[in-house]
Amino acid sequence: MSPWERFVLAGRQAGCPADQLSLFERAGLVLQPRQLAASAAARACDAPGGPTAIGYGGARGGGKSHWLLAQMGADDCQRVAGLKCLLLRKVGKANAEHFDDLRLRLFAGLKHDFAGYRGVLTFANGSRIVAGHFQAEKDIDAYLGLEYDVIGIEEATTLTARKHQDISTCCRTSKADWRPRIYSTSNPGGVGHAWYRARFILPFRDGRETDTRFIPARVDDNRFNNPEYRRILEGLSGWQKAAWLDGEWDIAAGQFFTTFRRDVHIVEQFDDTRAVEWFAALDYGFTHYTVCLLGCLDGDGNLFVVDEHAERKWLPDRHAAAIKAMLARHGLTVDRLRRFVAGADVFSKQSDGSTVAAQYGKLGISLRPANMDRVNGWAEILQRLGDVEGAIVPRLFIHQRCGRLLETLPALQHDPNRPEDVDKVDADEDGQGGDDAADALRYLVATKPRVIVQRKLRGL
Repeated sequence: MSPWERFVLAGRQAGCPADQLSLFERAGLVLQPRQLAASAAARACDAPGGPTAIGYGGARGGGKSHWLLAQMGADDCQRVAGLKCLLLRKVGKANAEHFDDLRLRLFAGLKHDFAGYRGVLTFANGSRIVAGHFQAEKDIDAYLGLEYDVIGIEEATTLTARKHQDISTCCRTSKADWRPRIYSTSNPGGVGHAWYRARFILPFRDGRETDTRFIPARVDDNRFNNPEYRRILEGLSGWQKAAWLDGEWDIAAGQFFTTFRRDVHIVEQFDDTRAVEWFAALDYGFTHYTVCLLGCLDGDGNLFVVDEHAERKWLPDRHAAAIKAMLARHGLTVDRLRRFVAGADVFSKQSDGSTVAAQYGKLGISLRPANMDRVNGWAEILQRLGDVEGAIVPRLFIHQRCGRLLETLPALQHDPNRPEDVDKVDADEDGQGGDDAADALRYLVATKPRVIVQRKLRGL
């Protein structure tokens, strides 16, 4: 089998259409299997109702940048005339050099002009790629209001969620034969780690992708990496090794719960009959999420978080009904719980003198104050998570149905002014992010049963 035949076979296995492979052949490009999978996902954007955002990320050295420009220039720009593409990357000088190096390698077989001083590459059919850059996030504003048929973002985790949303508004088209799309490459870590993980990684991991597709990258995907490069990555330690060598998205710079492991701490099944004690914890919000966690201890002292209620912009009566339904799924009622605790704001008096706790009380849910000691609460969670690499056995496990908690916990960062505390963060306007579920877990773990000491009264 010739090299081209092997390439075509790999492309077909990845889901690439025949005309896409022909365009790569015309450009003299032979993409590797994982790159072909990303290109197949890019073509899925053509279909009505198909994805509009393709993410390709993970380990360093996986060939992501090579793929991004190849897809935009050798496929998209060749099949649609007059396409206008933006390739955006942080730091201008590096972007210009990087762009020019890739252009010379990728497009030697395609007729094009390159205006280096403007950073614009134009193909024979009028399609063009604009090499954009930013040093500070305010530089993104220079592109707002412009229209791009395709936007490619290198190292997307260098952008905050707000700036990514801003630049996304520029991805639109007036062409009847084109669906606009955004391609992004990424590495774990950076200021945009949390939003990228929520938007791309979790839907991919949970099998619920709709408008996004994610292709995980590994260093071994790129056969052109020199052996020394892999050894450099293997020589790293901590979050950098996990993120840059293994492409691990549950590990990042500044992460608080570094010992959390999905394959260790998440359980798919739990037999409720193992529980010897049940309890619940509530973190209240309206604009932010209200999160209620149901937990239990087994006979060995392991703590399981077995269920979760998480909603926003609901009133207490609706939450109360949902919480009772959650308990009922496990054959429980409120009076079966050893304790049901909540954060301090539930007990604060409102302008009319009432409290949220009193409202829940009228609905049949009696709450008592949780232990609000943040530092010791987080420390107890860390202790219960254990450390599999240090041979410390974990004693805290979370059921996979607790989606909000599992999304929140790995994303929490150290408070830079108080490293033993978690950095306080609120959910954005769309409900992404926030620490509400983690606060509920802290209440659940750190609040102990009330002990009543009885003293005998002695007669005089």
